[in-house]
Amino acid sequence: MNGKTLDWLAGPGAPLQGAICVPGDKSVSHRAVMLGALAEGVSEVEGFLEGEDTRATAAILGRLGVRFEAPGDGLRRIHGVGLHGLRGADGPLDCGNAGTGMRLLAGLLAGQAFDSTLVGDASLSRRPMGRVIEPLRRMGARIEAGEGGLPPLRIHASNGLQAIDYELPVASAQVKSAVLLAGLYARGETRVREPHPTRDYTERMLAAFGWPIRFSPGDARLEGGHRLRATRVLVPADFSSAAFFLVAASVVPGSDLLLRRVGMNPRRTGLLAALRAMGADITETPAGEQGGEPVADLRVRHARLRGIAVPEALVPDMIDEFPALFVAAALAEGETRVSGAAELRVKESDRIATMAAALRTLGADIEEAPDGALIRGGRLQGGEVHSHGDHRIAMALAVAAQRAAGEVRITDCANVATSFPGFVALAGGAGFGLQETAGLG
Repeated sequence: MNGKTLDWLAGPGAPLQGAICVPGDKSVSHRAVMLGALAEGVSEVEGFLEGEDTRATAAILGRLGVRFEAPGDGLRRIHGVGLHGLRGADGPLDCGNAGTGMRLLAGLLAGQAFDSTLVGDASLSRRPMGRVIEPLRRMGARIEAGEGGLPPLRIHASNGLQAIDYELPVASAQVKSAVLLAGLYARGETRVREPHPTRDYTERMLAAFGWPIRFSPGDARLEGGHRLRATRVLVPADFSSAAFFLVAASVVPGSDLLLRRVGMNPRRTGLLAALRAMGADITETPAGEQGGEPVADLRVRHARLRGIAVPEALVPDMIDEFPALFVAAALAEGETRVSGAAELRVKESDRIATMAAALRTLGADIEEAPDGALIRGGRLQGGEVHSHGDHRIAMALAVAAQRAAGEVRITDCANVATSFPGFVALAGGAGFGLQETAGLG
C-alpha cells in the first residue's frame, strides 16, 4: 500500500487507575440493528458501538430500504420494515472488515426475494466463508463464492428455504447465527446443535424481539413464519474490549482499575476464568441486565500471574481474547500452553502466527502449534512489531508494551477503529504510555 498508515508508539506508562467504560458490545450491536431492521415498528438502540464494523452493517441495511436515525453518539432509532420488507440494492454491499456482519447477513439475505452481493476489505476477503455457505445451501439458498469459499458472496433470490437440523462440525456463534437468521424465512423448525456451547447473543436477541425460540447451551431451535416486534435494546460494554484492560491492569504493578457495566454473557467470559486460574485479582459486582445480557462492574488489581494449561473447554468462550491472553502468558511465571484454538488461524489475521512473531520480536519465548502455542513467561524488550491490520493484535501489543524495557512501535493500527474507536485516548487516560503516529504504507 502506498501513502501513510497509522502506527502507534507505546511504552511503559503509569499504573492503571480510575474507572472507565469501554465501548458497546460489537456482537450485540450487529444483531440489534439487523433484528431492528426486520421488526415491525421503531426500535431504539442505546450504547450502539460507533465502530466501522457495526456502522458498515447499518449502512448495508440502509441500502436495503431501512431508515435509521442517529440522534446522538451510540444511539440508533431503527424504522423496521418487517420480515419481508427489505428491497434489493443497486450494487455490492460492503461489509468492510466485519466478518460477523458478512456471515450474519449471508443468513439474513439467503431468504430474500432479490439478489445480493456481499464484499469486504482486503482482510475480510481472505477469510473463508465455506462453513456458513454449506448449511445455508442445505436450506436451499443459492450462494456463490470465490475460490476456496472466499468473498465476495453472491446470494441469489430465494425460491423458498427449508428448515434443517444442523450439527456444527466446529463450534461457531457466527455460523449458528446465520443459520438461525435464515431459519426465520424457512418452512418448518430450524435446529442448530454445537459440539461446544458458543455465545447465545442471537438467541437472546430474537427472544427480546418477540420471536418464539427455544435454546439451551449448545442447542437452539425456532420455526419460521412468525414476526419480530420493535423493542428497546441497551447494549452492554464489550467484554472483548475490556479484555485488554483486564490484562494490562493485571500485569502493570500498582494498578487498580474499575471497568463499568461490562457484558458478562457466560459464553463470552472464558478469559476471566483463565486469568483467575493464572492468579489474577479480578472481582465482579453484578449490575443487572442490558439488552438481555448480564452486566457487571469489574475491578482488577495488579497480581503476579503464573502459567497454566488453558482448559480446552474455555477456548470457544474466549476466541477473540487470545491475543490478550498471549500477552498475559508472556509476562507470567512459568509456561502457558494453549491448544484447541485452530480457529485463531482464520481470524482477521492468523492470530497464532502474528502474535507469536510479534512477541518473539519483543523477546518472548513462544513455540507455535497448529492449534495453539507454548509460551514461556519472561521479560519483554522494545522493538517494532506488526499488527497486520488486525485490531485485536494491535491492542494486545499495546498492552505488552506497558511492560517492555523499551519503546515499541506497532504498525498498521487503523483497523482498531472497527471495534474500539477512541482506544488510544481511553487507554492513555487510564495510564497507558501510548500515542498515535504516522507510518509509511
